[in-house]
Amino acid sequence: MSNKEKFEGMKRGLVENNERKYGAEVRDRWGNAAAEDANRKMLKLSKAQFDRFQSLEREIGSALEAAVQAAADPAGEEGRHMYELHREWLGFTWNFYTPEAHCGLAEMYVADERFTAYYDGNVAGCAAWLRDAIVAHTK
Repeated sequence: MSNKEKFEGMKRGLVENNERKYGAEVRDRWGNAAAEDANRKMLKLSKAQFDRFQSLEREIGSALEAAVQAAADPAGEEGRHMYELHREWLGFTWNFYTPEAHCGLAEMYVADERFTAYYDGNVAGCAAWLRDAIVAHTK
């Protein structure tokens, strides 16, 4: 099996796993078209795009933890940077972008305990800080 085939198989596995875990909920909340579009977009990512997607995820996590630990203002420069990173990250799977949709997702990070547990896994308060940064900078 070539490296390209392995890479494509890995992406398919990620999409299938995400579908098993969250597919029904995603489809109920945002519709079949949005779910299929996001899956298709993920599957079409090049290796360089996928690497950037993963790099952004790591960068968001570490920068977010540092900002919370430093008690940075989410409405300040660190918040703007976080908003920009997060918006770029969303662009890898979203076929559309609106500030309202971005804020809605950010609100879910606090309202849904699964998201909160993910973002607050190492440093408490990260989910709320990210939400506040996104809300502050989508205006």
